[in-house]
Amino acid sequence: MEVICLETKAFYALVEEVVKRIRDKEQIQQDKWLNTEDAMELLKIRSKTTLQKLRDEGKIRYSQPQKKIILYDRDSILAYLDKNAQNTF
Repeated sequence: MEVICLETKAFYALVEEVVKRIRDKEQIQQDKWLNTEDAMELLKIRSKTTLQKLRDEGKIRYSQPQKKIILYDRDSILAYLDKNAQNTF
């Protein structure tokens, strides 16, 4: 068994670097624009009609780069969920 000893400063610098790399990696993995399936998963809904209703009512942002391609803004979906969150007593 090997033991590695670090000074306190070096240990915390290492921890900060690891946290920074994890945050950077997470941001890369999370695209700003979601396809229909990913948007429905994030909203925890099963119906494309419900997703279309949210879009048509202006409750979530979307982009339509081509006729049959609709992408949904992750931030607007998260904002919609936060807006409709209920506080506990």
